[in-house]
Amino acid sequence: MKLPNPRSAASNQGRVRPGPGSERCLDALQLARIEKALRARADSSRRPDLAHSRRRVFLIFLLIRYTGARLNEVLRLEPAHDFDPKKRTVRFRKGSGSTYRDVQIPEAVSAEIQRILTLLGPRDEKRRALELDPAHVRRKFYELAEAVGLPRELGAPEVIRRSRAVELMQGNVPLPVVQRILGHSTPNLAAAYVNFSEEDTRRAEAFFVDRENRRKTSARNAFFGKIEAIRKGDIQASVEIATPGGYRIRTVITHDSLKRLGLKPGGLVAAEVKAPWVTVHRSANDLECSADNVFEGTVERVVSGRVTSEIVVRIGDGTEICSVLTAESLKALALRPADKAWVAFSAFTVVLQAD
Repeated sequence: MKLPNPRSAASNQGRVRPGPGSERCLDALQLARIEKALRARADSSRRPDLAHSRRRVFLIFLLIRYTGARLNEVLRLEPAHDFDPKKRTVRFRKGSGSTYRDVQIPEAVSAEIQRILTLLGPRDEKRRALELDPAHVRRKFYELAEAVGLPRELGAPEVIRRSRAVELMQGNVPLPVVQRILGHSTPNLAAAYVNFSEEDTRRAEAFFVDRENRRKTSARNAFFGKIEAIRKGDIQASVEIATPGGYRIRTVITHDSLKRLGLKPGGLVAAEVKAPWVTVHRSANDLECSADNVFEGTVERVVSGRVTSEIVVRIGDGTEICSVLTAESLKALALRPADKAWVAFSAFTVVLQAD
């Protein structure tokens, strides 16, 4: 069910790939605790000079937290020029040249950054808002981590950057998109029959950041890709989607939906699958089913419940696929983290979203 050689493409992406034995990072709740503490300290100080200093540290945290940028990249920013509140983007320049990358941020974060910059003062002050000693920033981050009950070392800017990468990947953001956000060189996507341009990658980033900001969908599993082929039948049409990680997803939709969404080969779409529609199998020999989408992977985590449980399987490109099943089914599978497993779902369970 894959495009040729997806594992060879995934092998180059280990730098941002979370998994067993990876370096420690913060989860979303821990990041939120630090963010809340920084905001409270900045807004509660009655001394103008202290409030000003704390707001600058808070601004740096927000930029690393939501862009995954390196500390030195953030300290080089000129907010008045590199932050665009209308487009909700932050521009990181490489050295003194014209090479740059724009990273999108959630709407609420963009508004928070704009609020802080307004409080910092006039335009000239905004240009100097991030000119802080790196050692001072690190020291404050360490102090905040300890203040909220976390180990000191988990407040390091590198940990916050790594945590953002893990957060994005757990949200099924395609690996090439995560790498572009973090400023890594993207892997060779020759494993796919279609090519993903820089603009395609940015649109993928926009979709997932917007999804993260809204969180209105109940679907746990989201993929992004390019339409490779459309085969029309008498009543319905089969749509094949190639993902940046080198996988193919098949879905079946009505002709009316095909027309309404304006789907064409080469177009970009998002595909979502609810967790209860995903089945999990211990071996390839168990795959005696009619599912059109079957992927091999490794069990990432297992959450047991009295009535229902869930299994999360990470496939070759780092994408996590979640399945919700009964407690009895989980017991029968007897799967544990790091076990090999296969996940499957029907083409009829895939819901497409287009621009």
